[in-house]
Amino acid sequence: MVESAVTLAKVIKVSLLLFLVLLATAAASLFCGPADTGLLQGFREILGERPEAAFALKPEDVTILFSLRLPRILFAGLVGASLSTAGVIFQALLRNPLADPYILGISGGSALGAIIGISAGMAVLPLGVPLPAFLGAAVTVILVLAAGGSVKGFSSGTMLLAGVIVNAFFSALIMLVLSLSSHADLQKVIFWLMGNLSLAEPGEILLTGLVLLAGFSIAWLHARSINLISLGEETAIHLGVAVERTRMILLLSGSLLTAVAVSFSGTVGFVGLIIPHMMRMLLGADHRLLLPASLLFGASFLIVADTLARTAIPDMELPVGVVTALCGSPYFLYLLRKGRFRPWSF
Repeated sequence: MVESAVTLAKVIKVSLLLFLVLLATAAASLFCGPADTGLLQGFREILGERPEAAFALKPEDVTILFSLRLPRILFAGLVGASLSTAGVIFQALLRNPLADPYILGISGGSALGAIIGISAGMAVLPLGVPLPAFLGAAVTVILVLAAGGSVKGFSSGTMLLAGVIVNAFFSALIMLVLSLSSHADLQKVIFWLMGNLSLAEPGEILLTGLVLLAGFSIAWLHARSINLISLGEETAIHLGVAVERTRMILLLSGSLLTAVAVSFSGTVGFVGLIIPHMMRMLLGADHRLLLPASLLFGASFLIVADTLARTAIPDMELPVGVVTALCGSPYFLYLLRKGRFRPWSF
């Protein structure tokens, strides 16, 4: 089947549709939780249908809705968008639909930094856990890029192998730190490792949003180059793409997106793997459309996953990474069974 041409009008139309889905998902999530805040009253307040609506909710309800749930929903959307955007970048550059933001071992380095911060008692300090987590992710990026640069061309196999090796090394260090941790520290670390969106401060949310804006802008401006690189390096070079420079810029952008998201939220798997693949199946492989579609749908997906994590079991909150794994694993196995995951089959 021949795919329809991607025009600016189509990009705007699809993006607007997915943005409306995102708004609806966020609005529904705002009123989901153990505390009953009054659905109709909350909608009247948000929509501003009448002046007295501002007083329809109790002060504690306003606090729950707009000081607790709304920042968490915003953060979940930003993390989901960051991971899915990074997934699009890595899958295109490595020309492998199995690649995701964790293929470079960034999650392992970030998790190790966070564990060290928690074990050292830095959790009580501002950015006490995210900062060492981010530093761990940055060290991972440097190691992987250095290993990939040891041979000319940054081949896909070299980058994948470097990521696997670095991730295995950091996983061993994580197990070492966990084995030496106290029981109280161990519980905090394990919960963080499985994904936790409840700890983000306003400054961290703002930083995640700014990094997402910068990373997505860089990727979308290079969308045509990504299209050509995903078809083959020689083809891209013949058509005028500076492959080495473009690849380096995009790898750094995708790595930074992942590092910031993971340093603040923990390891949330499958978002960067499944969402880009779903959007590619539905909309095609043109990255001018695939990038904004994956960003918006990834945000919606993680908002839904986090809502399930905090509401599925009464008086208990699940790590959001558990929910994404439970949702993503069956879908991944289904696609694998159908032969959808073939390297370089975009």
